[in-house]
Amino acid sequence: MAASVLERHPRIELLVNNAGIPGRGDFLSLEPERIEAVLATNYLGGVWCTRAFLPGLGCGAHVANVVSVAGTVALSASGPYAASKHAQLAFSRALAGSLAARGIAVHAVLPGFVETEGFPQRDRLGGFLFRFVVGPELVATRLVDAVERGKRELFVPRWYRVFALAQTVAPTLVGRLAARL
Repeated sequence: MAASVLERHPRIELLVNNAGIPGRGDFLSLEPERIEAVLATNYLGGVWCTRAFLPGLGCGAHVANVVSVAGTVALSASGPYAASKHAQLAFSRALAGSLAARGIAVHAVLPGFVETEGFPQRDRLGGFLFRFVVGPELVATRLVDAVERGKRELFVPRWYRVFALAQTVAPTLVGRLAARL
């Protein structure tokens, strides 16, 4: 597929890696095949896609990886998903260093709960928590903002950064609170 696209469009200005599948469940209860599918799609999908389109990415190009706030906050109920998104975030950070010499910028967009067909949140969260769900349009707008402003990482909405900071500063406390929920 990449070869076909590059044949028609030899120069790629923006590559967006947005593949993702849910992995609701923990490492102990989720089927091994599902864990592997989540890691292969959410993490390796971006790696292989970036490598496939690398010949078309030149100086001034951008790679935007749609990660997830789950890549910064690990809760037991979303262990495999969080692990795949953490790997994707680490990939984004490492790739930024690898591609900087070529003049290619890498961006990581970390949305929280987003209502999409593949990730229906209304049934899962309901009531009060559903107020924290954003639409895909906001994620797309913020991704464009990240590219235009040269932001390497940004959360959507911005206040989700609080969860990442809490996990970093007080992992034991966050773990205890998550276990109670």
